Amino acid sequence: MAAQFGRRLRKGAATTAVAAVAVAALSASQAPGVNDHGRQTAADAGPSPEASASDGSATGNSPYYTDLPPLKSPNPSPSTGPTPGGQGETEAGIPATVLDAYKKAEASLRESKPGCNLPWQLLAAIGRVESGQARGGRVDAEGTTIGKILGPQLDGNGFALIKDTDNGAYDGNSTYDQAVGPMQFIPSTWAWAGRDGNADGKKDPNNIYDAALAAGHYLCRNDWDLSDQGDLDRAILSYNNSREYLNLVMRWLEYYRKGTHEIPDGTGTLPGNRSDDGAGARPSPSAPGTPSSGASKPKPSPRPEKPGGGTTTPKPPPASPGTPSAPPSTSPTPTPTDTVHHLEDAGTAKLTAMAGDAFAQRISTRAETQAGKAVGKVRIRFTILGDTDTTFTGGESVATVATNSSGVAVAPALRAGEKTGGVTVRATVVGRTVPGLDYTATVTERAADTLTRTGDAPLTCTPGGEFAGQVEVKATYKGAVADGVAATATLIKSADDPTANDKGPYFKDADGKAVRTLSGLKTDAGGLLKLPKLYADDTTGTFLLRVNTAGGATLTVELTVAAAETSSPSPSASPSA
Repeated sequence: MAAQFGRRLRKGAATTAVAAVAVAALSASQAPGVNDHGRQTAADAGPSPEASASDGSATGNSPYYTDLPPLKSPNPSPSTGPTPGGQGETEAGIPATVLDAYKKAEASLRESKPGCNLPWQLLAAIGRVESGQARGGRVDAEGTTIGKILGPQLDGNGFALIKDTDNGAYDGNSTYDQAVGPMQFIPSTWAWAGRDGNADGKKDPNNIYDAALAAGHYLCRNDWDLSDQGDLDRAILSYNNSREYLNLVMRWLEYYRKGTHEIPDGTGTLPGNRSDDGAGARPSPSAPGTPSSGASKPKPSPRPEKPGGGTTTPKPPPASPGTPSAPPSTSPTPTPTDTVHHLEDAGTAKLTAMAGDAFAQRISTRAETQAGKAVGKVRIRFTILGDTDTTFTGGESVATVATNSSGVAVAPALRAGEKTGGVTVRATVVGRTVPGLDYTATVTERAADTLTRTGDAPLTCTPGGEFAGQVEVKATYKGAVADGVAATATLIKSADDPTANDKGPYFKDADGKAVRTLSGLKTDAGGLLKLPKLYADDTTGTFLLRVNTAGGATLTVELTVAAAETSSPSPSASPSA
């Protein structure tokens, strides 16, 4: 997604055509997915059906910079000083604060989502394509951009149509959304994907630390493993659903993987070409206030074809004084989103899962017109509300899914956290104010249905002594290990009276005092529970230890306290005759 670094510079149609040929040739020579024999890797293959069906993107599929990496490989040796050399040096280098943000985001994701295998070079590749590394590293000491980086308003005029979702809070536009910041998030995506990367208590899309961490989490959702080319393709396409975008990011990713170096903030090279009009977003070369030379202004060239297909037409010049105004344009054709009147449940089954488990059922929501007709290609946002640690698969609390031809959007699977009770998931229409639809999911405590002893040795003790072995049990649920299950252990009076005994075997508390009920116990990761040592008072007899778990599993263990057997004296020898 391209930021606007000043007024756009339009090129003539002939120049654009020549540039397009040159870019195409350069692309072929630098494509990381093509080897000497012309074979393609997955990077240049068409998007997978899953990726192509993406409901949107982090950037709203907005324009982006199409400049290719320099032909010369980057210098892998580190350098923090200014680069007096040519453009390739500054293109290979990454501004110090920006590079630090990428690496810190990678380190954070390595801990929170190790299975994602996010490389910082991927963030650098996307940051280069989206904003030219925050406009060449024009950031302050805290990593916030000096001036906002805003993309064009997504008003449907050559771009996607995304009406305002944040009342202008992030982009200053209360009519349409615009992508914001160095990683170019649209406000509706930032609302759930935003992160606080510099621990200042704020989630600011204009801060490179916040934006880089948010981009990392965005790319790591859906349990994607970015070391797998298929998942890497899906993640990149979810950022901007264009094959050209995928190939370009892959070229920069491979370029940065070969090496790069740190350059001072503010010294990076600004990109020169954008996907929407072929013109760079560099500031105008004319100094402010410089009078025009009198030469005729070049006519703006038609915009080339967008990645998604179709062409755009430049806006006509303003009418000269005295020219009759053009008749008002007709009302635009309503988008599918505009036709949604309400949401209906699409047959969602009862949502119940045990703590720590995935829900077997998934939420299905149908978008309908006032007449009850299905509406396809509408984005439905599913949001988990309230104080809960239940998430969607991948650890996110918000997921956006497009409705299919039947008007149905199916949310990702929910994964129960450890907090039990009801969880509310709300479905809403992105870009349309209609009542949300709430679903209730229930998280039950971890349970076991079977308890067994891991050993069968008799448990015996002499009065006032210590039992030789400890009681260990294993909990299972439907044959599978039941880990983290709450349990209690009580020395009961009898099989028919489960109240705690006041004599016989006992446990010891931290002060060494006798206790005959233990609560707050939990099975370990293997479903095992090993009880503390048991001791006996002076009472002899047979006693019972009962272990109960959540879910109703019960096990009763027999304990014996008996005096030690004494051996009879050997007969004395008879006197000799």
